[in-house]
Amino acid sequence: MSSILDIILEYARNNNAKRITGVNLRIGVLSDVIPDWAQNYFDMLSKDTVADGAKLNIERVEARVKCRECGHEQVFDRDTWKFYCEKCQSGNMELLSGRELTVSSIEIE
Repeated sequence: MSSILDIILEYARNNNAKRITGVNLRIGVLSDVIPDWAQNYFDMLSKDTVADGAKLNIERVEARVKCRECGHEQVFDRDTWKFYCEKCQSGNMELLSGRELTVSSIEIE
């Protein structure tokens, strides 16, 4: 969260923002970031900055994998943690998404 705060404060400074009201984030389901905790930690870090009181709007990004053998793409089943191709049963998989933690946009005044 401290890196996120650094990014948005720099953006605010470069755009002469008086206040940051919202931060739109894309967070992968495998990133181990819990939305409520993220907001609480962000609130603590952003106190007395132009981002004080800003709301984190979180879009969860599903985990997608691609088979390196046959090219089949599928959603990773986090409930079972089965990491093999549904089509050819290969275990040679590549993670395409699900670990993101990115700022997609910032709402400023």
